[in-house]
Amino acid sequence: MASENTFANPAPLGFFGFGATTILLSLHNAGIVDLSTVILAAAVCLGGFAQIIAGIFEMKFKNTFGATVFISFGFLWLSFAMIWLLPGIGNIQPGDPISMGVLLFIFGCFTSLMFISSLKHTKILQILFILVSILFFLLAIADITGITILKIIGGYVGILLGIASIYGCVGQIINNDWEKDIFKL
Repeated sequence: MASENTFANPAPLGFFGFGATTILLSLHNAGIVDLSTVILAAAVCLGGFAQIIAGIFEMKFKNTFGATVFISFGFLWLSFAMIWLLPGIGNIQPGDPISMGVLLFIFGCFTSLMFISSLKHTKILQILFILVSILFFLLAIADITGITILKIIGGYVGILLGIASIYGCVGQIINNDWEKDIFKL
């Protein structure tokens, strides 16, 4: 006898955690708000823990794509928090722009390759992966070269990305609840 799945779709949680945190950090990158405890707390809780939890549950559904992406991004957000916090804790040097640029470049390459897999999924997922790839490369180049306008442009790209991610979250929930495609995903 086949057992019925008793788990909810974890992707909306991951999309919301990513979207909300991305908007907050992107507001900082765009020069609109200062880096603050609000962004740090969101990076740990929404960007980190919420996405890791979503990724672990994606494993339950045997969704390697969702699991890998959510868990990788969750730990990236926790890494950002550590980069910001560790210099204040002990005799640890702050992150330098080149190292940060390389980290962002690595994630830009990763998300660009994940875009290929997203072509088998929804349009909103494809949009998210194009935008996040552009964002990572803009921020990587800004850190490595010191061209600050690229960081500001990246901030605005990140705000759009965060909004698109929250759209994906809400769309999945509403479409599921109403059992029809109200949101085009």
